[in-house]
Amino acid sequence: MPRLPDGIEKKIQYTWHFNFCSSPDGFNFSSDPAGHNVFISYLTDHKKKAVSFCRSHLFWDLDKDYAGGFKRVSEENLKAVCIYARNQKGVLKDIAGTFADNNANIVMIHLETIHGRSEDVFDELYIEYEGDVHQENLVNSLHRLTGVRDVIEHVSFSDIYGKRVIIIGGGAQVAQVAMGAVNEADRHNIRGERISVDTIPLVGERTLSQAIDAVNRLPRVEILVLAGSIMGGEVSRAVDRVKEAGIPVIALNMAGSVASHADLVVTDPIQAGVFAVMHVSSIAVFDIYRVRGKKF
Repeated sequence: MPRLPDGIEKKIQYTWHFNFCSSPDGFNFSSDPAGHNVFISYLTDHKKKAVSFCRSHLFWDLDKDYAGGFKRVSEENLKAVCIYARNQKGVLKDIAGTFADNNANIVMIHLETIHGRSEDVFDELYIEYEGDVHQENLVNSLHRLTGVRDVIEHVSFSDIYGKRVIIIGGGAQVAQVAMGAVNEADRHNIRGERISVDTIPLVGERTLSQAIDAVNRLPRVEILVLAGSIMGGEVSRAVDRVKEAGIPVIALNMAGSVASHADLVVTDPIQAGVFAVMHVSSIAVFDIYRVRGKKF
């Protein structure tokens, strides 16, 4: 195996759950006694090549444990349930306590009130959680709670929609950026990744700045693309706040001060969309931080 420039070999182990896999040149493979876990050791510089090799053989099937020789495992090891419960005091507290009692750590919760035809008002709680949890015991415990009507197990949003690319700006430019992003995401998703593209066409400094600030509150956002003809003022300050939260920003080459605040400026909107998806992909080689401050 090749060595890093400093001569220090940094090996990382990734565990892929599948039955078998032939070894490409430059990577070491070993399996557990059962033959289900294959440990891939490789150098840091070659991480994406190893991931690409494995995922190029991957065909997901959510209805089966094994498909194409692989077993689907959540990258974040998250589980999800949807709970339908009465809208009354103390129910949410009891639900949270039940998760804690079953060694589950809640990492995301979304609550929406449902008004039925009768006087009963129910809440729909979508909860994602992690931990070494006995799923059947947790679901049974939730069913026993007073006020809980139903509990449905789901695949987590990260496994379904994956990493999110957000595109905000003028309609014509947003459409072109989305074209590049969707075309590039298709190439990655058919190889097992999950990358989704969200867009909203907006105009006006106040409207845009509010939407950009709201990106910080959205789950699983990996990158923001600003597509328009002119942006500045409060929009630029909102961009700075998004970057402080750890979300990189790509901007089209436009009038206004936004271009000087973005991590990367791209003239071609289709290429901007491609860059955005390549950055968030775990198998692509593009990294926006290596070209920060540049204009293409």
